[in-house]
Amino acid sequence: MGKKFLTPKKQHPLIKVWNNYPELLKNENTMLSVPSIERTIGEVFAPGRFYHYIINFADSTIYNHHEDILKIHGLSKYPAHLKEIIDLIHPDDIEFVMEAERMCMAKMIEINASDRLSELKFSYCFRMKTFKGNYELFHHQSLHTFRDESGRVLQAINIHTNIEHITHQNSYTVLISGINGREDFHQMQWKKDDKIAEPIPVKFTKREVEIITYIAKGYSAVKTSERLNISEETVRTHRKNILRKANCKNCSELIKMPFEWGYL
Repeated sequence: MGKKFLTPKKQHPLIKVWNNYPELLKNENTMLSVPSIERTIGEVFAPGRFYHYIINFADSTIYNHHEDILKIHGLSKYPAHLKEIIDLIHPDDIEFVMEAERMCMAKMIEINASDRLSELKFSYCFRMKTFKGNYELFHHQSLHTFRDESGRVLQAINIHTNIEHITHQNSYTVLISGINGREDFHQMQWKKDDKIAEPIPVKFTKREVEIITYIAKGYSAVKTSERLNISEETVRTHRKNILRKANCKNCSELIKMPFEWGYL
């Protein structure tokens, strides 16, 4: 039997990428239940106005939208297909979005992660059209919520956060990071036209990235220590080292750096 391909009624550019990885994505239509949104959203980082929706990979339909998708993009009705979301992306960023998806799929094959896809999060940034009629920078996060018996992904929750108030600069970096206690961390840089990408100026450790995330959420050293099960003194030491590495005077100044350097 030959490969089956994803054939949604409405075509969009990501299909060209996803069809190259049938071992990772489920091709046949399957009746799926709605995952626990609250539990899944607890694993994401959203420092601004955000919305989420569920995507069915077999036909690219989307449903169970957060109501703010209408306000943020100035839409009159909820989009029913992923193509309607992609049509909101800046045309100049489509190439990167396609390459980001390809990089994620290829990395999954490389690290043999088909059995733990539901414990990994994909994230990267791109510009989207807003209710103002202009394009602003959004942070995209995707978490896989259902797999079949072979480990192929059936469904995912996508979360889009407007981060224009934090930074206008896209690092064109793709991240795959662990959730639910996993410590996976894979950072990939997009190199357009085989040009050498500008090196990331600061190297943070996985633990430092975790600390930065909690700083951005406004967590105190005490609360961060409780979440990470480390001492309050260790958290404060990490904070000092992070500020020194980033050459920032305080935590408020620090927040935009991880986005510009591709750590979130």
